[in-house]
Amino acid sequence: MKKLLLATTGLVALAMAAPASAADMAVKAAPPPVVAPIYNWTGFYIGANGGWGQSHNCWDFIDPVFGNLDNGCRDRSGGLVGGQIGYRWQASQWVFGVEAQGNWADLNHTRQSLLFPALSTRTETDGIGLFTGQIGYAWNAALLYVKGGAAVTSNRFSIHDNFTGFEFASASSTRWGGTVGVGFEYGFTPNWSFGVEYNHLWMGDSNNSFTAAALPAAVLNNRVSQDVDMVTARINYRFGGYGAPIAARY
Repeated sequence: MKKLLLATTGLVALAMAAPASAADMAVKAAPPPVVAPIYNWTGFYIGANGGWGQSHNCWDFIDPVFGNLDNGCRDRSGGLVGGQIGYRWQASQWVFGVEAQGNWADLNHTRQSLLFPALSTRTETDGIGLFTGQIGYAWNAALLYVKGGAAVTSNRFSIHDNFTGFEFASASSTRWGGTVGVGFEYGFTPNWSFGVEYNHLWMGDSNNSFTAAALPAAVLNNRVSQDVDMVTARINYRFGGYGAPIAARY
């Protein structure tokens, strides 16, 4: 009888210990929770861009007697290629930044003069620079932003004979103005991102003076206004990587 009682007590103790041991094994076997890293836009970056641009110019000849003489407006479009360098700082989902961008441009157009049909006016823009601030909103690796600041263009204006193509006179001009833009960028790796951007430039009016004895006095002085639109695709490399994962707090 004593042996039976001892055996029964042992079986009960073993049965009670078995669930606890199984629970301990289950807890130890469970993998730790995986916390996805959060994309961090903070850091210096450098990149390249290319796309399309269009420059809108209006010419006025300035006559010493009759004043401004409207010679019409013209649009010219062409390719753009260049690069950018900047710095961004992220606070929560807001992203702030500064950027400098430079582009070689091929925007040129030749048009017959409305006031002097024997002549043609030619405008060329071969360089564009942007110096801007940015503010954006990030959804992890996706960033939508607006930008604005200063713009500069390198231009050349010339007057040609329609029959021979001879260039009577030319003048170069570096013009400063303002720009606003909007862009979207996506980080497809921890350091690389791809985006598209649109910018509009207001370059104001520029007075130019030519020197050519064969031209009428009204042609020797002119005023040219300029607006530029740019659409570019961009790729950037950012120094740094993902930010630290956000741990759950209890």
